[in-house]
Amino acid sequence: MVKLSVIVPFFNVQTFAPDTLRSLRANSREDFEFILVDDCSRDGTPELLERAGRELPGAEVVRHAVNEGLATARNTGLERARGEYVTFLDGDDWLAPGYYERLLAVIEELAVDFVRTDHVQCTGRIRTVHRVPDGRRGVVLDPRAAILPVERSTSVDYPYAWAGIYHRRLLDEGLLHFPHGLRTAEDRPWIWRLHREARTFAVAGLLGIFYRRGVATSLTQIGDVRQLDFLRAFDQVIEETSRDTDADKLLPKAVRTYCAIISHHLGNIERFEPAVARTLRSMSASALRRMPSDLLKDALNSMDYDRAARLRRLRRRPVAPGTGNRPDHEGSPGQAFREGGAAR
Repeated sequence: MVKLSVIVPFFNVQTFAPDTLRSLRANSREDFEFILVDDCSRDGTPELLERAGRELPGAEVVRHAVNEGLATARNTGLERARGEYVTFLDGDDWLAPGYYERLLAVIEELAVDFVRTDHVQCTGRIRTVHRVPDGRRGVVLDPRAAILPVERSTSVDYPYAWAGIYHRRLLDEGLLHFPHGLRTAEDRPWIWRLHREARTFAVAGLLGIFYRRGVATSLTQIGDVRQLDFLRAFDQVIEETSRDTDADKLLPKAVRTYCAIISHHLGNIERFEPAVARTLRSMSASALRRMPSDLLKDALNSMDYDRAARLRRLRRRPVAPGTGNRPDHEGSPGQAFREGGAAR
């Protein structure tokens, strides 16, 4: 029986994939499988993966005929996963030797639905430890309770899918798949759904994931239209949270986070292509107008002056017809949320 399925999407990472693959080999075990998904790379990545398929124990290589994005590539891996537990890694990151065996021991000892872990962010030669924003380590926790409080960074603000391990029952219950086609922020609806619907989780003070920042091909470094998928991702967070039985408690957190992310992108708007920057402003203004006015007001009042001022200016901006990012809102399940005080 396969104990652990490791899902690793790759796209045009021939420079970094050798480090990733070497680290997987240093984490191999006879009951581990590695599902390597090539998302239609156009560089030397496919040849590296073909060799890994022969040399890495437990490796299976899957290739997309067209580039479909990280969310869909992860879903491809999930559809093939046979393990009792599932985890993720990105094709330009790497692991400490034996890390997965230690992580597996934690989730088996605590017997929870999922475990979240710290990681090391690597920017050039600089190494920075990033912690799960919850100080309770090695104990069983309630995932829903960890969404709050509104005014602090919480577990849903640490969305990295690869920073954890997940029991197969979450996959069988439909909680591990990602929104198809999202090119960025795909982890956001995913982590919110996980915390709303799973039963137990824990945080482990375990380091061993090395997350590479500043990669030129990463979408976090590219200011094209794919970056705007964060709006679609957070629309889904708002939509699904608005239907939750605790919507009155959880929606303020979702709205505040959405506002903070919009303000962040507006504060870095110079990195976007001019046409994309215009679309970002229009779509963001439309998103603000869809939010309940009372929750939006509270969110803006809780932010620092500069971030709030950006959003208040944007909120007054006229929205041209057809520029909203969700034209199909009317009649959708979250309509009551939007009509219950949406600013017009």
